[in-house]
Amino acid sequence: MDPNAVLDEYISYIRLEKNYSSRTVSEYSNDIHEFFSFLSQEGIADLNDVEYPEARLYITRLYDKELARKTISRKISSIRSFYKFGNARFGINDNAFRLLHHPKKEERLPAFFYEKELESLFETCVGEDPKSLRNQALLELLYATGIRVSELISIELGDVDNSLGIVKVMGKGRKERYVPFGSFAQDALESYLEKSRPILMKKKSHQSLFVNLRGDPITDRGVRHVLNAMMEEAAIHGKIYPHMIRHSFATHLLSNGADIRTVQELLGHSHLSSTQVYTHITKEHLRKTYMKTHPRA
Repeated sequence: MDPNAVLDEYISYIRLEKNYSSRTVSEYSNDIHEFFSFLSQEGIADLNDVEYPEARLYITRLYDKELARKTISRKISSIRSFYKFGNARFGINDNAFRLLHHPKKEERLPAFFYEKELESLFETCVGEDPKSLRNQALLELLYATGIRVSELISIELGDVDNSLGIVKVMGKGRKERYVPFGSFAQDALESYLEKSRPILMKKKSHQSLFVNLRGDPITDRGVRHVLNAMMEEAAIHGKIYPHMIRHSFATHLLSNGADIRTVQELLGHSHLSSTQVYTHITKEHLRKTYMKTHPRA
């Protein structure tokens, strides 16, 4: 059977039946297309002809490219999932990728902002113009809730109860959860909704909470652009990515005594192990502070 025909059905399956995010669908599709290119170079036209040696060779090629272990692990998952689907739907032999092992995870702790760095970011949003009010509300809500950017850009006006300080978000696997936020985010949202959004919207009509300067719903790339501009203005050195706000939210809560189960629920993690990484951050920070400040350390 034509590999591309199998792929088309697989993409429809993970998009419509599995409800994978558009980003995950795109990553899986690209991973499998890259694998198809490898098969073409090796003269393999039939998916059933792929055996363990070919699968192992492909993974070796990925290591040769010096890709991150996390990226290689995702590519293995992409192709394994594709073959599992092909086996169930079309009887394609999926033994080759069943036998592969994921690379060991790199011991890399999530990067986060210190509280003074966040203060510098917030200072870049001070102003009464529509753009500043929008940016302040966006940053306040991200930090107040720890939500993912994909969750932020999908929030609609009806999802926010500003009087109660609660927002409904759609998490991974289309799981809904309600996340509280405090007075700083409440005030910023109120100002944005009253003084900024109506001006930015112009003659547009939609329900997305956050909009770009043309009045259209803000995108993931748009949020990255806003945060990068804040970083430059705040003169904070290093690379920023939106998830750092989420990491900071979790780290600061745990550092100030929050219960890990509560943080897990707020973040929308299915497994506690995903949240426990933040306890490693706080412990490492505590150790470094001790070594730096104790007279006999």
